[in-house]
Amino acid sequence: MQKNITATIITLNESKHIRDVIQNVQKICNEVIVVDSFSSDTTCEIAEELGAKVIKQKYLGDGGQKAFCEQFASNEWILSIDADERLEEEAIEFLRSFEYEKEPFEAYSFRRKSFIGKKFIRQWYPDRVVRLYNKNKCGYNKEGEHGKVVTNNYKDLDIDMLHYSFENFGVLVSKADRFAVNLAKVRYAEGKRASWYDPFVHGFGAMFKGLIIKGGILGGLHEWHVAFASAYNSYMKYVVMLEMAENEH
Repeated sequence: MQKNITATIITLNESKHIRDVIQNVQKICNEVIVVDSFSSDTTCEIAEELGAKVIKQKYLGDGGQKAFCEQFASNEWILSIDADERLEEEAIEFLRSFEYEKEPFEAYSFRRKSFIGKKFIRQWYPDRVVRLYNKNKCGYNKEGEHGKVVTNNYKDLDIDMLHYSFENFGVLVSKADRFAVNLAKVRYAEGKRASWYDPFVHGFGAMFKGLIIKGGILGGLHEWHVAFASAYNSYMKYVVMLEMAENEH
């Protein structure tokens, strides 16, 4: 049973994922909006074929692009979902009967199960994200590297969203440098500065958190690979911030 919820999806060359994600959200949403950053593949054609409304927009950043989607939603409630994400069947069944609009909350969070290839990454779970929200009461931030719904009035739901984050470990490693550089620039622009010991402290801290605090050490060799990648990402973020400070003098 569909409900009065608009699903919003931002895309760029997502022909591999777009059919599955649209068909997934159509089980619960009566409207699908796709905001595309001028894909060169068949993303838009597939989306339109499935009945989604497609709008072309130059990329405004993750939060900015998702905030841009909101104006096109005819419903008050929005489900924001990425092309590489899916709602579990149990989550869909829950939302079909859940009277979210009658509760005193303006948004709801889901747990997110992330995968690299077919491997579930234990240390990244539950990775809660606010994705179902009332656009008239809150919405996405437009600043920063990562988008998020800005609200303190939300409820955590015990339902899961699947996140097929990376095809393989090679893709994870290839993106680590870009993530580190981009995040360093954001933090530096916000006025944050690094000390000489920060790369070591935060690099080790990221590995300790993933393996020990989040229990990755119990998940197999692939969990160690992820922990090393996280440590490297954190280490390099602070290295880049130190370099930026040095270049100012």
